[in-house]
Amino acid sequence: MPKISLSSGVVHYRELGQGDPLILLHANPGDSLDFAAIIPALSKKYRVLALDWPGYGESAPPEHLALVGPRYFYNVLREFMAILDLGPVFVIGNSLGGNAAARLAIEAPELVRGLVLVSPGGFTPHNLVTRSFCRLQGSALAFSPHFFASRYLKRRSPVVEAMLLRAQTTQSCPSRVALNRAVWRSFSTADNDLRQSARVIKAKTLLVFGEHDPVIPAKKDGAMATNAIHGSRLVVLPSGHAPFAEVPDAFLLEVLPFLDSCQQS
Repeated sequence: MPKISLSSGVVHYRELGQGDPLILLHANPGDSLDFAAIIPALSKKYRVLALDWPGYGESAPPEHLALVGPRYFYNVLREFMAILDLGPVFVIGNSLGGNAAARLAIEAPELVRGLVLVSPGGFTPHNLVTRSFCRLQGSALAFSPHFFASRYLKRRSPVVEAMLLRAQTTQSCPSRVALNRAVWRSFSTADNDLRQSARVIKAKTLLVFGEHDPVIPAKKDGAMATNAIHGSRLVVLPSGHAPFAEVPDAFLLEVLPFLDSCQQS
């Protein structure tokens, strides 16, 4: 598994295939293995690079949890792309990874050829309930990674079962739990909110949401993202928070033609 040294520490990533670069960005918690069901198909046409965010998978943890938030992960992405001389790229981002992917299209549009946002963070219309839940998940009273993942992953598959096992083991160690909580605390901050800034996105964008996702619901967040990103298309699949792992064939049926259309435009 290749790795590079960034200012945040050593970051590991998976790389497979040749062609135009396609970056995969995972959620909190999670790692690059979450995309195992779709990487083989994507790598037939693209140079697929799937990151482990700092503190996830094989990557070194952040030195200071107080710095962790949407901007922190976005900066990791930018530095990763700069060192590997990537760009313009295609990006598939899930949840936290979706926030970083959308931010890339907002702040560096020349680096994005096509954008697939999968249940992306940053489009939640916050209220007392949602902010209270973020505070809960950012505290010592938070649901465990395994318990929470077992609720938002609605369809079982070998990849999903492996995700649940990692949530129960490696992602439940004290340092990973502390990181998980720090990220959750950042979700209700103003810097996480992309509802206005996403209006400048010009890249072709496909929005993929899970019909049964209790964390980032398609009806509210999906509608908000569609309204914010001009010309985007919304697809709702029969899954929870990670349709690429839960219903990979249905996911690829939407994503592969979309990526082809981005290449041709």
